[in-house]
This record gives sequence, C-alpha cells and structure tokens, in this order.
Amino acid sequence: MTKDWFADWFDSPYYHILYKNRDEKEANLFISRLVSFIELPKESTVLDLACGKGRHAKMLFESGFNVLGVDLSPQSIEFASKESVKGLDFQVHDMREVIEGKKFSAIFNLFTSFGYFDADSENLKMLRSIHSMLEDEGLLIIDFMNAVKVIENLVTEENKTVDDVKFDIERRYDGQHIFKDIRFSDGEINRHYTERVQAVKISDFEAMLATSNFEILRTFGDFDLNDFDEDTSDRLIIIAQKK
Repeated sequence: MTKDWFADWFDSPYYHILYKNRDEKEANLFISRLVSFIELPKESTVLDLACGKGRHAKMLFESGFNVLGVDLSPQSIEFASKESVKGLDFQVHDMREVIEGKKFSAIFNLFTSFGYFDADSENLKMLRSIHSMLEDEGLLIIDFMNAVKVIENLVTEENKTVDDVKFDIERRYDGQHIFKDIRFSDGEINRHYTERVQAVKISDFEAMLATSNFEILRTFGDFDLNDFDEDTSDRLIIIAQKK
C-alpha cells in the first residue's frame, strides 16, 4: 500500500529545516487572541490536531488548558514530547481517526492542516471524527489559507537556502489542488517531495461543516482576527460549534 505523501514528507528532517523560521511571536499573539475570543474555562481539555512539533499545543497549555497534541509524524511527536508535563501530552495519531475514550471542549486544527487527502470523503471522515470527540456544544477552530487569494497570487517559482540546504520550489494549481514541488540537495542527498493541499474555499467549508453537523459561529481573515474577506484576507479562520 502506497503511503500518503504527507506521511513521508512531514516526518523528514528537511521538512523542519525548510519551515524552521515560522514566526513564534505572531503565533503566540494569534493563540492569545483566539483564547480570549472563545472564552473557554481554564483547565478545559483541548486537542491540537496535527500539532507538528507542538508549538501551538504548548501555547494552549500556557493559556491554562489541559492539552493533547497529536500528529502523524513520529519525529515531530518525539520532539514535542520533550515538553510533556502534567496537562500537556503528545501522541502519534491520524487525524481522520477517533481517539477512543477522549472528549474535548475544543479542537484546534491550525496552520493549514486540512485538505491533505485525495477524496472529499476523507475530509468528511476527519470532521465526523472531530464531531464525535467534542463535548456537547464543543468548538472546532480551523486555521486555513484563503485559497482564493493564494491561487490569484500564486508564486510559481522560489529559491531559498536554509541551514546551507538550497531548496528549489515550484507551485501550481490544477483546479482542485495547490501543489508545491520541493527539490533540494544536501551533499550527496538529492530529494524531491510534492506537497498537495486541496484549495478548500469558504463555500466548501460551509457545506462540509453543515453535513458534519457543525454550525459556523464566526470567520476571521487573519491572525489579528479581522473580518474575513475572500478577495483580500490572508487566512480563513473558522470558529464552529458542534450541534
């Protein structure tokens, strides 16, 4: 059986090299604003779904919540688990599957960690699993790219060097997915990975969330939580509630 593209790439050390310079200050402010907006009681139990190396999970924990972070990448979870303490835990998990015996007040799916799959049915499977893991009237927070703006402003070619590794990046859109072809050389190592994310628009999310028995409470267009505008916003941030 062929592995999903993200299973190999997200577990590669070169994935973490390429994306090492993410803005921690911006991420901290974003989480702080989100926490203030959703007003969950302190010590609520929340899930960081597709947590990567755990930076958002740690911020949620520091905001006063009991946090479980899960990710498909064993390397990411091994790294994140170095920060494990009482109330902050990590485990390897496929986000399409239910975590048995767990219930959460809120589930966070951040930094465009949606739309990796080939079929819409897999997105719906993920949303239904989330629904079953949420407490009554629990919240789902999705932070995704604004696909409309990304497509209209697609940077087709980019070169960058990180930690002496030169990455050659090409982007394309096939009418459904945005592809990012990543080629790099490191000594005698030559690799090529292709990221593929569905260009999920707000109308698509509205339909999928309604089908999965969620109600959208609010949408935002950036990490400052300004209103969403499909033409101009950088992000699509959705706050939805289990019905």
